[in-house]
Amino acid sequence: MGTLEGKVAVVTGAASGIGLATARRLHSEGATIVAVDIAEAGTLKVADELEGIPVPADVSSPAAWELIARTARGLGGVDIVHLNAGVTTGREDIADLGDDEYRRIMAVNIDGVVFGARAMVPELILRGGGAMVATSSLAGLIAFPGDPIYTLTKHAVVGLVRSLAPRLKEQHITVNAVCPSLVDTPLINGEIRDLIIDSGFPLIGPEAVAEAVYHCVIGEETGKAIVVQAGLEPTAYRFARPPGPRQEGSEGKIPPGWLGDRGEPSPATPA
Repeated sequence: MGTLEGKVAVVTGAASGIGLATARRLHSEGATIVAVDIAEAGTLKVADELEGIPVPADVSSPAAWELIARTARGLGGVDIVHLNAGVTTGREDIADLGDDEYRRIMAVNIDGVVFGARAMVPELILRGGGAMVATSSLAGLIAFPGDPIYTLTKHAVVGLVRSLAPRLKEQHITVNAVCPSLVDTPLINGEIRDLIIDSGFPLIGPEAVAEAVYHCVIGEETGKAIVVQAGLEPTAYRFARPPGPRQEGSEGKIPPGWLGDRGEPSPATPA
């Protein structure tokens, strides 16, 4: 019996990379997988491999999330959600960014997470709680000049996760973000991959990120950004509390979590 026996997990971007590795990891613990990906052939393949349910869909579409919710409900409900689907622009120079490129990355990386959370949170509540994990990036915690718009979207994911956590905790739902450095996935094409390897920079296997996702699912911590680096244990990033006004008698009046965690930010390697 696996730790997730009887659980239903929705995984987006499940046809390849981190999503595929996560779907396999959760399935190995007994979870039934609802595999979601825009690549129809890949979605059918992973669902067949894991004896799950394929949902070929565009996560940036609200209608797609209605279909995903109905599919999960047909299995009895959803317990785990991994909002993982994402794309890059590969544009370093903002002046070279095309309108269609911009709309596409915002649709997948932000709308796909927001619409996913909006659709899945009520489903998790119906099950009495559960776990939601979003894939961000180390670029969601630091400045990454190589793709500023990708960096923008991944910062947005971290901000959303941290802001949702206090309210969802009341509903017995944990929500966390995984923030890996460079991962060996199809998002890194052959030429760039070769350059990275030649430079001696270690690529992370998607299985290592999937393991971090699994530990978020079975753990009790919430509102965390989990940094995944090659050769290191996944670690929750420590956000510094920003400077702000202090008035006599104001102690205890600021809602918990509004100013972030105490402590200094941990050093990080660019994504």
